[in-house]
Amino acid sequence: MLLPTKAEVARQLGDYREWERLLLAHPADSAVRMRFENTAYTLCVLMGECTARVAADAAELYLRPRTARRARPPRDLQDQ
Repeated sequence: MLLPTKAEVARQLGDYREWERLLLAHPADSAVRMRFENTAYTLCVLMGECTARVAADAAELYLRPRTARRARPPRDLQDQ
């Protein structure tokens, strides 16, 4: 699987966060909403996720240094 560059992920995540803050400050502004939705969609495509919140979380995890990532137990142990 091809992975995006960390620089591109950081840029898109920054754009998403910026438009998210603007949307929270101006919820009735349709131009701000449209830009937020566009950046959310781009982040979803970039990270291969279906929702913006999950894509943002995936981007943050992807940008963390490898030593800071927590190891997950195998999937069969998670269900117990």
